[in-house]
Amino acid sequence: MREIKIKVCGLRDAGDIVKVSELHPDFMGFIFYAHSPRYVGDDFRIPESLPPSTKRVGVFVNESTKVILKKVKDHLLDFVQLHGEETAEQCLELKKHNIGVIKVFSVDDQTDFSSTRDYQDSVDYFLFDTKGKLYGGNARRFNWSVLARYDQKIPFFLSGGITPEHIEEINKLMNLNLMAIDVNSGVEMSPAVKDVNKIKAIRETLNIKI
Repeated sequence: MREIKIKVCGLRDAGDIVKVSELHPDFMGFIFYAHSPRYVGDDFRIPESLPPSTKRVGVFVNESTKVILKKVKDHLLDFVQLHGEETAEQCLELKKHNIGVIKVFSVDDQTDFSSTRDYQDSVDYFLFDTKGKLYGGNARRFNWSVLARYDQKIPFFLSGGITPEHIEEINKLMNLNLMAIDVNSGVEMSPAVKDVNKIKAIRETLNIKI
């Protein structure tokens, strides 16, 4: 029996983090990319009450390994999520430091997923997000039927404007190597401020175990 996990990304405010943590998401994402509207800022701290069962994910874009490792140490991150043009070599270097690595690929109707092959030995998971002008956070879903072109060798996270209304369709993707859904803008009241009722609705609707 396989469990489909939930990642809530783009959190910043301590009170909001605590409220969302009470829903026990499997992963929680914090964005360390200064150009994002959900950038955590220089004084950010993860509340000590965050349970260890919720894995801490730091989101980076074209950042140096040195800076990433510093953030991992400062915030006790379990995973790094890489949204830029990071190489397979950099991913492997991070893994050598016992850090989980999630490499992001932007997807549109023409994507054939061949670019994922070079990363198969250097990551834990892929994340497929909608191709757009931004490094993630485009708040739109892509055509999920193209996921059938992916070879399914590495488990993946699914992202891109996911709302509670999309879960019925996501439940039809369980034949794929879907590890988790990644929710962000689709469960927000404003950038970085989450609507816990929408997250609850996703938990209630998602076919968590198959």
